[in-house]
Amino acid sequence: MPGEPQDDCLFCKIAAGHIPATIVRETDTTVAFRDINPQAPTHVLVIPKVHYENAAALAAAEPAVAADVLREAQSVADDEKVESYRIVFNTGSGAGQTVWHAHAHILGGRGLEWPPG
Repeated sequence: MPGEPQDDCLFCKIAAGHIPATIVRETDTTVAFRDINPQAPTHVLVIPKVHYENAAALAAAEPAVAADVLREAQSVADDEKVESYRIVFNTGSGAGQTVWHAHAHILGGRGLEWPPG
């Protein structure tokens, strides 16, 4: 059922505390933790505690929680003392999504060229 934790979801297990992660922030609706394969000096993931496959599904079903994810992105940047940063939501395998649980990548701490790549 959408929104319910999934037994086979890595991020649901992290949100529930069943798999360890380096958690940097937690709210009633989100968990933020360091990426295990950082692509920038600051690379933190912000996930909703509810399970939706991607950011679009989360925003359609629970817009307030989607807003919480974005709010936490700013809080992570503030805590990390990163003035300029990028928020990335990968949607679909062609875009690089490998965990099918909505999540925002917060990247900063170095120059981030545009276009990325």
